[in-house]
Amino acid sequence: MSLVLGIDTGGTYTDGVVVDLENRDILSKAKALTTREDLSIGIRNCINNLKFEKVKDISAVSLSTTLATNAIVEGRGCEVGLLMLGHEPVGTLPVEHFSVLPGGHDIKGQAREELDLEKTRRAIEELKGKVDAVAISGYLSVRNPEHELIVMKMVRDILGVPVVCAHQLTTSLGFNERTVTAVLNAKLIPIIDELLQSVRTVLQEKGIEAPIMVVKGDGCMMSEALAREKPIETILSGPASSIIGGTFLTDTPDALVLDMGGTTTDIAILENGVPFINQEGASVGGWLTRVQAAQIYTYGLGGDSYIQLDMEWKIQVGPQRVWPLSVVAQQYPHLLDELGINFEKSYVLLFAQATDCFMLLKQPSAAETLTEMEERVIEVLQEGPHSLYYLTQRLDTEANFLDLQRLVNLGVIARISVTPTDILHAKGIYTQWNREAAIKGVEILAQRMGVSSDVFIELAVEKIVNELCYTCLQSLVSYEGQDIRLKDDPAVMYLIDKALSPADDQKFDSSYKLKMPIIGIGAPVSSWLPEVAAKLNTELLIPKHAEVANAVGAATGKIMETVKVLVKPGEKDGTYLVHAPWERKYFEDLQEAIDYALENGKKHASMAAQKAGAKDFELVVNHEDVYATGALDDEDKVYIESRIEITAVGRPEWHREEKKEKFFVDLANC
Repeated sequence: MSLVLGIDTGGTYTDGVVVDLENRDILSKAKALTTREDLSIGIRNCINNLKFEKVKDISAVSLSTTLATNAIVEGRGCEVGLLMLGHEPVGTLPVEHFSVLPGGHDIKGQAREELDLEKTRRAIEELKGKVDAVAISGYLSVRNPEHELIVMKMVRDILGVPVVCAHQLTTSLGFNERTVTAVLNAKLIPIIDELLQSVRTVLQEKGIEAPIMVVKGDGCMMSEALAREKPIETILSGPASSIIGGTFLTDTPDALVLDMGGTTTDIAILENGVPFINQEGASVGGWLTRVQAAQIYTYGLGGDSYIQLDMEWKIQVGPQRVWPLSVVAQQYPHLLDELGINFEKSYVLLFAQATDCFMLLKQPSAAETLTEMEERVIEVLQEGPHSLYYLTQRLDTEANFLDLQRLVNLGVIARISVTPTDILHAKGIYTQWNREAAIKGVEILAQRMGVSSDVFIELAVEKIVNELCYTCLQSLVSYEGQDIRLKDDPAVMYLIDKALSPADDQKFDSSYKLKMPIIGIGAPVSSWLPEVAAKLNTELLIPKHAEVANAVGAATGKIMETVKVLVKPGEKDGTYLVHAPWERKYFEDLQEAIDYALENGKKHASMAAQKAGAKDFELVVNHEDVYATGALDDEDKVYIESRIEITAVGRPEWHREEKKEKFFVDLANC
């Protein structure tokens, strides 16, 4: 019996399943709150809730997570220093500390400018005490990684912090996208490291001696060691797992898979049972990366999305995630008393809502410089969570002088407020937590809006349902290759709003019909999606175990590692250059260059597969020679390049026998 423990750590819940791979049985499932202040608590609670007695028979543990995706969407992560070699920033970058230094290469891999070692050393030393990791991005380093490798060694010698080189993460062109990928990878290192360490700690407590695998954004697996090096590969890991889990649980080949979590709603379109793999790179939180992942459309809308009133007293939902009032008040009921005394309705809040409360998650690191007011806030919150109004009174300050968003972004404190989860509690549909706190939060917002609580709930429900409808329509428009943002076009939104929220006195109706069913994944979907499906005139499928589908998907993946090598003409006629992720090499014979690329590509693909945790694997070679045809003679061909792609495909080490059932979703053909 091959038993796999699948764990999905999301922004709100940690899900767990035990799967018998041989019989395709889900033996146990459970959920627990994700405890961001100490992930091991939520993981331990989840495994305890499984009530599975034969934990020592578990042969492997497989993880998926939305932690990386959520961190990028929310702008969290460690402080990173960026060293750019040979080029100024092309666009906005997710980093504060950066330097532009001499270096970089041209398209042939020749140095455009030599490194200035002394200037580079000074730039590195400037980062001391300011950053927790460093990213290095050289211009056209995918054609020659030499400069990045030299600077990487200098950073390790001088700072001794984790270092990320852009060429190690992608072989694709696009200087800005590679740079963004390297920076985000560096920012995510402590986040994924904390997850893996937390899982390892709990497994040791439970006596589970099993390898840990992690789901990548393309639905394939990688080893624990590789996940620590390349945490950026885990962006969209949770949604990718939900695709695998949703497909397995419904066996529906063509569908829109909607995974609603605490922080985001993630959508993928299935055709013939598999999603499209985005070769250009995943886009998360507005940042375009060069990470290959399933084409998943992510929106800042979930069960824990921040419900606010804007300056026109209209309801807004997301994209920021907060802790639901009902959840936190379950443990800290004094918040109810604090919310009983609040701001006057006429008092305009610029940075917060009257329902906002805050709680301390962790102490700030030594590298984080705080203002005097931030230090005072942390001191007060050490007693426990407090409302915004309480903090203003305790600190003797105006609410509009107390902008706490920076501490939230740093992960030092968490904002607590009204969310869709609280709306469900106030309606009485979902009552797992403190319903009284949810009702109080709704009352406060309703009073400020000038409506009754019942009307506010009605308006909030309609807003949330309509936002989910927008996500479905936008995803289908994008999937069809149209670069159209529905919400940016008033004429389009006029027609969509007529369909989603028709007025009694409108003179014509508008409607939409999805030509595929919606597969609903995630705990909240049964509360929200029936009305979404009705408005979009389509079938809704919410499978058994939908609430833990991510964990099911995590337990059923395989390993796929790809190495890409490019052979191109050299500077002189009759010469050739091999551009590989590990080096640039010169040849005087084309066949010799191709043979070298194939042989060493296979070696590196094999090493990558082994490092990722594959025991048995096969190599799939894709070799394409590209020629341009002469203008006068079809036989007069000019050599352009050779594209060599070698993929190692295999099962993780724990699979004891090959099973050819559709239990494993084959993403190799995406």
